Amino acid sequence: MTDIANIPELMAEIGARAKAASQILATASGADKRKALTGAADTVWARRAEIISANQRDLDFGSSKGLSAAMMDRLMLDETRIQSIVDGLRAVAAQDDPVGQVLDEWDQPSGLNIQRVRTPLGVIGVIYESRPNVTADAGALCLKSGNAVILRGGSESFHSSQAIQACLAEGLEAAGLPQDAIQLVPTRDRAAVQQLLTMTEYVDVIVPRGGKGLVGLVQSEARVPVFAHLEGIVHIYIDKAADAKKALEVVLNAKTRRTGICGAAECLLIHRDISKTLGRDILFALKDAGVEIRAEEGLAGPDGMVTASDSDWGCEYLDMIISAKQVDSISDAITHIRKHHSQHTDCIITEDAQAVQTFFNELDSAILMHNASTQFADGGEFGMGAEIGIATGKMHARGPVGAAQLTSFKYLVRGDGTVRS
Repeated sequence: MTDIANIPELMAEIGARAKAASQILATASGADKRKALTGAADTVWARRAEIISANQRDLDFGSSKGLSAAMMDRLMLDETRIQSIVDGLRAVAAQDDPVGQVLDEWDQPSGLNIQRVRTPLGVIGVIYESRPNVTADAGALCLKSGNAVILRGGSESFHSSQAIQACLAEGLEAAGLPQDAIQLVPTRDRAAVQQLLTMTEYVDVIVPRGGKGLVGLVQSEARVPVFAHLEGIVHIYIDKAADAKKALEVVLNAKTRRTGICGAAECLLIHRDISKTLGRDILFALKDAGVEIRAEEGLAGPDGMVTASDSDWGCEYLDMIISAKQVDSISDAITHIRKHHSQHTDCIITEDAQAVQTFFNELDSAILMHNASTQFADGGEFGMGAEIGIATGKMHARGPVGAAQLTSFKYLVRGDGTVRS
């Protein structure tokens, strides 16, 4: 553990090395970046036993801190999840290189030719909580987009993240790229986070990925620009025109597949016309699956439902708990969602095309879904290979943030002795 007195010096050194690495990465070839990522994937798989051993130390630490079952699930790595990390690295490696991509091109009457092309952001600071796979996802996407990255993982995933970052560094070395392109802050001390948020000389953007507490801290204290990746307060509205089979399967998957991810459903809104039929059946199915239901008083459902309090609306449980409410119309559903959501992901289940259009037009969530599990709110499922997170803000990037979203653009203007009259 690094002594707190040395943290400003430590972070300045990390920042300076990242800045230097970013200048090399900005012109690195797509082939070299691809080689680094495929080499990292091979190393992760070859060292999977070491990574699982490191992860067990983190699990022991998390257990001693009293982490919930859902948080422990987020933290846990096994061979299947390590295979997913490997697959993600290979998928990002196989993507087209976004750097230098021409976004638009036109000629002006003055004789100028103008191109708008993708360019790296520079140095990205990623602050995340317990999921160690973010180490690989963030490292891969920043490298692919020509950015250096400073990773500051959660204290719970400290050893797992170190083991994964070492594999990424080996891939960089094998490809002849600077290992400083992907650095991990080597301390659990929170003073390192405070330092990272103010390193405007070295860091171009901060990406926080975690709960409201983390994101709020970053947004209030950062002097570096921030891409907000806020909590997932995810709603599913079951319309009166919903197909029963689709509704049942989608809701159960959205709530129970993995409760600890940001795309897990947290609130169910049921149209009054089906509340005593399909809505009731779905609530019974949720209870049978082990879900605690916190419902408004009078909602038809199984025995043992807990009466919802005001704090249940807009709550991210990340657990086998869901809130449930009856609404009179799609307008009422939209009003409730607008009041309580986090602009992450919301879903409508219906066979009514006009209802879908209304839902899509009137809500401003980063991701809106129709007849699909909200567990698909994931960059890998969007074909991005991986994601740094789901951006819930409205500036620069929204939704899953992949390699392309980690670029800006610049204008290339060409003339032939052209002067302005």
